[in-house]
Amino acid sequence: MLIKDIGEQGLLTILQKFCPAEIVGDDCAVMATNPNQSLAVTTDMLVDGVHFSDRTTGPYGAGWRAAAANLSDLAAMGARPLGVTVALAVRADTAVLWVEEFYRGMTACLQEYHTPIVGGDVVRSPVVTVAITAFGEVECDRTISRSNGRSGWAIVATGVHGASRAGLELLLNPEFGQNLEKGDRASLILAHQRPKPRLDVLPVVWEILDSEGVLIAGMDSSDGLADAIIQICRASGVGAKVDRQKIPIPNIMSEIVSTEKALDWALYGGEDFELVLFLPMANAELLVEKIGNGAAIVGIATENTDIWLTDSSGIYPDIVLKIDRGFQHF
Repeated sequence: MLIKDIGEQGLLTILQKFCPAEIVGDDCAVMATNPNQSLAVTTDMLVDGVHFSDRTTGPYGAGWRAAAANLSDLAAMGARPLGVTVALAVRADTAVLWVEEFYRGMTACLQEYHTPIVGGDVVRSPVVTVAITAFGEVECDRTISRSNGRSGWAIVATGVHGASRAGLELLLNPEFGQNLEKGDRASLILAHQRPKPRLDVLPVVWEILDSEGVLIAGMDSSDGLADAIIQICRASGVGAKVDRQKIPIPNIMSEIVSTEKALDWALYGGEDFELVLFLPMANAELLVEKIGNGAAIVGIATENTDIWLTDSSGIYPDIVLKIDRGFQHF
């Protein structure tokens, strides 16, 4: 069955099943927010052939990743998700099952964080495109911003990097990584197809910082660890020294690529959806201890605005981190 067989109203009837009945049905979704809170809003657009492809990720996985990307943006601001709206552009000959599977994937991810789909739009398009707007709320004194960084603060990555890029390579090139155990291969592919937005980190951050009244800096690493560090440094007017020996990379990577390639994927591969946070050193050490699972202090913010990749082992020379080595649309 194709979209053209059921028409717009038929498609809307199907999609409304994924939304709370008490919220959808009017021209706008109305959600109550609390006093002393700010509304956080983010929009992410995904285009077939650019952000997702049946070659690497089926519709369920594409839906999951679409939801995870938006929830990760909310986590990067310190916000609790309230709901999302989904604008869907599809061809008339798109299979209805493809759309349903996409929404099932989105819903599966969103339900883990108690986040409903509260509305959206459907249009015809020659290219399948999805635009998701996510809404969250954050307490005014807990807003994480890229511009809050300070010289001397530690730089924390909340988990390993490079796994998603490795998973993508395994999907694109089936002959790659044949020496991997089945479970290790599956875990890398899962890192690409089912990323986890790090909303779980926020309660730990507030537990550590609540009595200190510190506004920390941060963003997610969807475009790569290097991109996140550079963006925060630029917004905060600081530089950084990042130690290549401290960057958390999955141990299994050594079985499929060189040390340099693994580092490149960690820095520039993108789509790991971890948080990168700048905060005082003592708080950073406690945060890393409490989070575990690959969380690490990867460097320190500096007064000088240069951003260096250094080597505490003394083997490699210092090099400048560059933003244009990661994915760029143009």
